[in-house]
Amino acid sequence: MKPIRLMSGFFTVGVWTLLSRVMGFIREVLLLSLIGPGPVMDAFVAAFRLPNMFRRFFAEGAFNAAFVPMFAKRLEGEDGAGVFARDAFNGLALVVMLLTALGMIFMPALVWVTAEGFSGDERFDMTVSYGRIAFPYIFCMSLAALFSGILNATGRFAVAAAAPVLLNIFVISAMTIGALTGGAVIDWLIWSIPVAGVAQLALTWRAAAGAGFALRPGRPRWTPDMKAMVTVALPAALASGVMQINLVVGQLVASQYDSAVSWLFAADRLYQLPLGVVGIAVGVVLLPDLARRLRAGDDDGAHHALSRAAEIALALTIPSAVALMVVPGSLVRVLFERGASDVDDTAAIATAVLIYGLGLPAFVLQKILQPVYFAREDTRRPFYFALVAMVVNAALAVGLAPFVGWIAPALATTFAGWTMFACLAIGARRYGKAVKFDGRFHKRIWRIVIASLVMGAALWLGNAVMQPFLGLPWWRGLALLVLIAIGAVSYFGAGQMIGAFRLAEFKGAMRRG
Repeated sequence: MKPIRLMSGFFTVGVWTLLSRVMGFIREVLLLSLIGPGPVMDAFVAAFRLPNMFRRFFAEGAFNAAFVPMFAKRLEGEDGAGVFARDAFNGLALVVMLLTALGMIFMPALVWVTAEGFSGDERFDMTVSYGRIAFPYIFCMSLAALFSGILNATGRFAVAAAAPVLLNIFVISAMTIGALTGGAVIDWLIWSIPVAGVAQLALTWRAAAGAGFALRPGRPRWTPDMKAMVTVALPAALASGVMQINLVVGQLVASQYDSAVSWLFAADRLYQLPLGVVGIAVGVVLLPDLARRLRAGDDDGAHHALSRAAEIALALTIPSAVALMVVPGSLVRVLFERGASDVDDTAAIATAVLIYGLGLPAFVLQKILQPVYFAREDTRRPFYFALVAMVVNAALAVGLAPFVGWIAPALATTFAGWTMFACLAIGARRYGKAVKFDGRFHKRIWRIVIASLVMGAALWLGNAVMQPFLGLPWWRGLALLVLIAIGAVSYFGAGQMIGAFRLAEFKGAMRRG
């Protein structure tokens, strides 16, 4: 993949992910307004996290880490890409079908393990009920992840990136209908999730067929290729499992406090916006590209691709992190404070947003460095690093809770994120030049930091001036847009002046995307 194509791929995935995350904000605004932090929202968040947790474990984490590089190699001159994809599809379908059945049967045990603090109150039974409705989502999304992997490996990024938008469309529509018809909004919400999963699977399945991979269900086969893929996938599954344990530990601690699960969920949505738009987009495009370059022995090309990926990712991530730390209260107030969500909820969510902002660069850098390992089919080392991060996360989440209360999981997540990045960076040195950032990156990164600090100062002043308007119901949305404009103009203006980047580079990539 040529550098221009690589950059346009980042922007294609990023734009669709941005649309998904913006609609996700609308979804969360409705959720906080119509239901609000409390027992019902806590139960929904815990139930919805279960299929998402297993989806990341089996599909986006372990399976894609093994499948995408092997599939990409078969597209580069080797025969058997279609057979390999078919066997992977049938094997994954069988495993996830069994997992779905077991999860629905043993849902009370799953809820107890992941949200033990709910035991003894109304949240436990609600979570079990909601969990059984939402859990089949994992089956659809795991298979959709396989088809997305096929599309990404063939350079067709748009459909795979657009599929998550369907979830938000279905959920927003369901909550709106529930509110307008006077029904129970939570019932409409929870039933919309499996329906959205079917729609996402259908979209990616059809797109993969259009790319020449019209897969049909069949009997799973245990072949040498499947054995090789499982050998690579198992360490990745363990690594993904460790990361999911971090989420479970955080939820276990938060479940001991009223509304804390809801607060952390809302804060998570804010920092997930830049993480999804930048970090995940870069990781999705970078993995198949690195796999092809390494197979061709193009170490210089891999070196250049990694440097440009890190450069553009941090050029968008560092200012986002600064904004989350400088004006979290204004962001949360405008986006979430309405209806069933009050000023106390805003203060709590803003505190978590600030802490997550400190860890945002680490989370994005992980997405850049992990493909370095996965492209070489090395999933063992990331597993060992994830174990270290898990120990750090668990120790801090549990150890800090008696002193800082419900905010301990957010602090633990941030520290664990930086720990994981440090391990990945140190471990990647063994791969030599191909994983080192070039001179242009080192020249620009400090200028990006300076431009971000200039933006932070401008945001702080602008926020102080705009406070009277940010408190007015009919004006606060416009005031937030003005604040965003101040941040954008100050950052991109300063960055262009001191040579942190060239605006023409962003424009060129977007035109080609």
